[in-house]
Amino acid sequence: MSKNVAFIFPGQGSQEAGMGRDFYDNSPIIREMFEKASKRLDIDINSLLFTLNDDLDQTEFSQPAILLVSAAAFTLFAQECDITPKFVLGHSLGEISSLISVGALDIYDALELVRNRGLLMKKACEGKNAGMMALIGLDDAKVEATCEEARREGAQIWAANYNSDGQIVIAGLKDDLNSYADKFKAAGAKRAILLPMSVASHCPLLQSACTPLREKLEAFVKDEFTAPVISNVNAKPYKSKKEALELLEAQLVKPVLYKQIIKEQKIDAFIEFGAGVLKGLNKRLNEAPTISITDMATLHEALDFIKK
Repeated sequence: MSKNVAFIFPGQGSQEAGMGRDFYDNSPIIREMFEKASKRLDIDINSLLFTLNDDLDQTEFSQPAILLVSAAAFTLFAQECDITPKFVLGHSLGEISSLISVGALDIYDALELVRNRGLLMKKACEGKNAGMMALIGLDDAKVEATCEEARREGAQIWAANYNSDGQIVIAGLKDDLNSYADKFKAAGAKRAILLPMSVASHCPLLQSACTPLREKLEAFVKDEFTAPVISNVNAKPYKSKKEALELLEAQLVKPVLYKQIIKEQKIDAFIEFGAGVLKGLNKRLNEAPTISITDMATLHEALDFIKK
């Protein structure tokens, strides 16, 4: 029986020491991929991924690290299974990872692209003490209203990631985020957690990164899409380089509509390539199961599901 599946890819914040190790230890193809990635980026990928270090949480390193592990999981899966997904989707950075799976990006070009993306985001936030905060237990309308109130009062705070019902990440200046935490709690938030991030993703603070990112996208994205990609920006599918350039540039300064996208899908399963963090979100949003490929054992579970 053929399966109606979607491929999904995690974003920044999903990194952890040791990720991808099982793929590396058990696959010569993945070992070669990591070696090529090290040369392309002039980074010791094995040290970055497999040792405890401070670099892995820095955006210019975490972005290529997450993408590489997602690409490794997808490469091993694609070797054994040629199923065409109904669509592909990534959370934030993961949208760029998803382009690899539909043939619109070469893996090594994608690594260079997201390394530059991370550097551009870092530069845009330099000297601003920017950050992000997770709000738990507050509905969308109250989050948006409180953010609007904050901006009217001169603060810089925006809704950035719509992850699930009652879980929204906001972005802005850390001093503003901290000063308004009590107002979000007064509006009904159970928790307001400042995240360990030095950039403010998906908000206007990244405006200066948009044009240079588009130039990088223009150089690397191909007009070859084997399946549609659903945009974080407008929750609609696209299947061309022209649309990719516009939407991935806009994604820097627009919120991620992950919740809205996942809720609407009618499929047999989501297959997540990489960290496995989207599985928990999906469980609250859609009845379809999510199979997360994080190591060789879960790779075989996904292949068994597809072949049943």
